[in-house]
Amino acid sequence: PKEIGAVYVGSESHPYAVKPTATIVGEAIGATPDMTAADYEFACKAGTAAIQTCMGLVKSDMIKYGMAIGADVSQAAPGDALEYAASAGGAAYIIGKDNIIAEINETVSYTTDTPDFWRREGEPYPGHGERFTGEPAYFKQVLSATKKLMDKMGTKPSDYDYVVFHQPNGKFPMRAAKRLGFSKEQVEEGLLCPIIGNTYSGSTMIGLSAVLDVAKPGDRILATSYGSGAGSDSFDITVTDKIEGYPRNNIRKMIENKVYVDYALYMKYRGEFK
Repeated sequence: PKEIGAVYVGSESHPYAVKPTATIVGEAIGATPDMTAADYEFACKAGTAAIQTCMGLVKSDMIKYGMAIGADVSQAAPGDALEYAASAGGAAYIIGKDNIIAEINETVSYTTDTPDFWRREGEPYPGHGERFTGEPAYFKQVLSATKKLMDKMGTKPSDYDYVVFHQPNGKFPMRAAKRLGFSKEQVEEGLLCPIIGNTYSGSTMIGLSAVLDVAKPGDRILATSYGSGAGSDSFDITVTDKIEGYPRNNIRKMIENKVYVDYALYMKYRGEFK
């Protein structure tokens, strides 16, 4: 942990308005005090923005390793359309040059000022543009970033073994994949929203983790996040030989070890009863 020179936490549900989550994480893992830390916000893509920052610091040799986290307790008003998929979860990635199990060959971003989803300061729940969150927001950013990446790499959908998209629901990633020319089989391994819901900043990163659980050396992965407001980060990744024998905490096995709760208990856990 002492070799981790940066900790960045991407979330839209940080526990404090003024007090970084990243310092709490750094202290917990034993990385303090010789580290830089910050909290990131960009709706559901704050975690992948943290990955990009760590990549830059590692590439410039300013740090040896960086930790990028995407995690959320998704917010949704009771009875709102968002509540159906709102869940909680997160993933952490260590970015470095040594002993890597997956190499990030390239990353690109696509960003516009598209107000499809928002939560003003002091408001408990976000507002959203309902259907507007799809076509001019999610699909515009995700498709544009993914096409931009493939154009830059000179690749086509068939060059990838797996593809992971941000998952606000089960339909959008499949629809995006179809429009880009990816097959259902390329998407399915990392598509977890129908099982665990939308984990906001954790969504793409957990989906990518599920793919890495089963990936083999040489497999090529394309992952594209999405954050309302709006923007997407897209990554071209190749799995290395180091993944063989690497301990993998299989996400799908974690999901199997679940306990169902009723709606009243769910509301209690979320603190909706004041």
